[in-house]
Amino acid sequence: QVQLVESGGGLVQAGGSLRLSCAASERTFNNYAVGWFRQAPGKEREFVAAIDWNGIATTYADSVEGRFTISRDIAKNTAYLQMSSLKPEDTAVYYCATAPRPLHWARSYEYDYWGQGTQVTVSS
Repeated sequence: QVQLVESGGGLVQAGGSLRLSCAASERTFNNYAVGWFRQAPGKEREFVAAIDWNGIATTYADSVEGRFTISRDIAKNTAYLQMSSLKPEDTAVYYCATAPRPLHWARSYEYDYWGQGTQVTVSS
């Protein structure tokens, strides 16, 4: 069973940047795709970005395309989400999750292991 721990969240002004990390407890993490999702108060969890098991293919939600970058470091069993040009509407709890071989990367049901989340707050 893979345990995931997110870190790097915090309070930032609009236009600022943050880098989130998702550290995995097992090297089997490197066989899985990784996705980032977020959930704002009163809203449903939504897809943010995903990266395949070997770090080659990536996909993003339209709302973050061009501002966020997902990556992974296989040697460190860690995935990252670099967030730039942050907006107040990016405020949410951000979760990372793993999926063996997702067909639909933006669908949360494809992901089996989830972290507990890290809070990102963007002030205007």
